[in-house]
Amino acid sequence: MTKNRNARAAVAAFAAVAALALAGCAATGADGTTAAGASTEAECPGASTPFDQLELAADVRELDGPSTACLADTSLPIIESDEASAVPLTVTDVDGVEVTVESTERILPIDITGTIAATVFSLGLGDQVVGRDSSTGFPEAADLPVVTQEGHTLSAEAVLSLDPTVVITDTTLGPRDALAQLRDAGIPVVIVTKERSVENIGELVDQIAGALGVSERAELLKSAIDADLSAVMTPIEASIPADPADRPRMIFLYVRGSANVYYLFGEESGADSLIEAVGGFDVAGEIGWEGMRPVTAEALVQAAPDVVLVMTEGLASTGGVDGLLERLPALASTPAGEHRRIVDMADTEILGFGPRTPAVVDALARAVYAPQPSTATADTAAETNG
Repeated sequence: MTKNRNARAAVAAFAAVAALALAGCAATGADGTTAAGASTEAECPGASTPFDQLELAADVRELDGPSTACLADTSLPIIESDEASAVPLTVTDVDGVEVTVESTERILPIDITGTIAATVFSLGLGDQVVGRDSSTGFPEAADLPVVTQEGHTLSAEAVLSLDPTVVITDTTLGPRDALAQLRDAGIPVVIVTKERSVENIGELVDQIAGALGVSERAELLKSAIDADLSAVMTPIEASIPADPADRPRMIFLYVRGSANVYYLFGEESGADSLIEAVGGFDVAGEIGWEGMRPVTAEALVQAAPDVVLVMTEGLASTGGVDGLLERLPALASTPAGEHRRIVDMADTEILGFGPRTPAVVDALARAVYAPQPSTATADTAAETNG
């Protein structure tokens, strides 16, 4: 189901789009990971039922109505290890810059998806994290001070006030001058890959763990994620139609109604990787849509999706499903529009591609193939947010 991909530079474009808009099911993971904070069945219906025991739709393309993908457990899997950071150390980051890290006592992990912070916490170093970006939405980091402003603008002053001993980022937060200001102040800044997909989770773990000197923890975390992802995807793969032509045609839309922003995420955006992981047919490849670009009526008609994935807050910003279809009349004429098959998921979860990826894939697959009534539908969120 997965395949090798070229660099996903489109994540940088995501930062620009977000600027215009102004964010594991298992309690115990594999190989020594632990987590806490499970939601109730009422908050996440059907979450306690194994995927292969769910009553799956005979034909997903004939389902009617929206659904919300939710995590039964919004907290992170945490590696248990006694390994201490092997510092001081010198690493060469993805920009080719040699960076010497003297201490990991005060770590600041920041990016536009919250993935770097999630990875640091899952490596078992959460107690050493001193701040967060606005996209870091898991409960363990809720009380940390935020160093981004107006959505995803990095504040060098806010960072300096936290006195970090190392900053790990991926350049998706701007301005770039802020990073230069931090380096000028003597703070080690390590740049890791900005690619995000199901396929490159291990690469990102290695780069982050390498900057923190915890290679043993990296191996434990990668093994845990791989095991959990395999456990999640095995029943999904067994349940989806063998013929790709019989699978639901899916697209990912990034929408922000207040800013009149409507982007279709295509090949090399990361969304294509997620669609393939849940067994959908990624229409972007068929229509030749690469990266992320403003959606057009022609593209929607050509795509003819059966299911549309969106972020929950984005959908709410359009007034829910009705508002989205009203704002994009071409979408209303597609099979997804006619059946109102809009699947939303929390902004801080759906494109994170970090340690919670197995749980995200599982939750999306449930919302696509066996949607359950939800007490927190996107339409309700729209009413709540006015």
